[in-house]
Amino acid sequence: MSKSLQRRLASTWGRPRPSGRLVGVLLVNVATFCWATNIVLGRSLRAEIGPITLAALRFSLGATILVAMLGRGEPEGRRLGHDRWLLLLMGITGVVLFAPALYLGLRYTTALNATLIQALAPLVTGVLAALLIREPMSRAQAAGAVVGLAGVLVLISRGSLDFWRTIGSSTGDLIVLVAVTLWSLYTVVSRRVTARRPVLSATALSTLLGVPFLLAAMIWEWQAMPPQLSPKLVAAIVYIGISPTVVGFLSWNAGVRRLGSSGAMVFYNTLPLYGVLLSSLFLGEQLSLTHLVGGGLIVGGGLWAARPQTRAHPAAVRGDNRSSLTN
Repeated sequence: MSKSLQRRLASTWGRPRPSGRLVGVLLVNVATFCWATNIVLGRSLRAEIGPITLAALRFSLGATILVAMLGRGEPEGRRLGHDRWLLLLMGITGVVLFAPALYLGLRYTTALNATLIQALAPLVTGVLAALLIREPMSRAQAAGAVVGLAGVLVLISRGSLDFWRTIGSSTGDLIVLVAVTLWSLYTVVSRRVTARRPVLSATALSTLLGVPFLLAAMIWEWQAMPPQLSPKLVAAIVYIGISPTVVGFLSWNAGVRRLGSSGAMVFYNTLPLYGVLLSSLFLGEQLSLTHLVGGGLIVGGGLWAARPQTRAHPAAVRGDNRSSLTN
């Protein structure tokens, strides 16, 4: 990456810049679209590449780009410092565990189900933040979490009241739910780290710390599941390494700086919309009544939880311009 391009990217995404709400809305929609394409591609590539290998190659490329951008910033941002263990925890939860779990789940469930369950992530993050770092949870957030969980249960049960008889066919949904929980844990940890260092620094360094573990696991996976190399697979890996990992991250955080966390989270719920459109268009997946009911509850719960509060907690205000999302 040339120095001039690095400077241009840093000036566009690296510093808070006042801009209109419309630009912020556009940026967060770019991010959710990128993340929806990641899920659809993860589903379509399931027979050609293992979940660990896909995650390892994705984040190896993503880390290379993010670290190159970080190299143009302040030297302090390139040092691990006292955050080394938290950065490692971010790398383990958000890189080593989350991505392989998501791609593994996509081997057993549809991209449509996965995008709907992924929309639960902000609600799960709110619950974990309340439990782990004592971040206050409003009544609207609690109610939204309950409604969103009900939506996931509708999806997992396939709309059947006899839940335990359908659990065997819902393995992929449950794995994706575990992936969402891991990503939410990563997000909670990142809030502590980004209170002390730039978001780009936290994301680049945590990704870099996680990649060696993925590469080691990839070598093990190759023995049982070697990738079926083709021009299509190589192009898909390059896209996933750049679009969801780098462009999605940069666009989301630039959008958060313009809309605030609550405003951006409202538009996070466009993820299932893009997922429905893309999975129907490219994978031929059909939308059912179960998807409408379950997805409606998840999105509705997210919108309810994202309602502006009349009195914001200081921690929420401090975190309003700092977010670390890398789906």
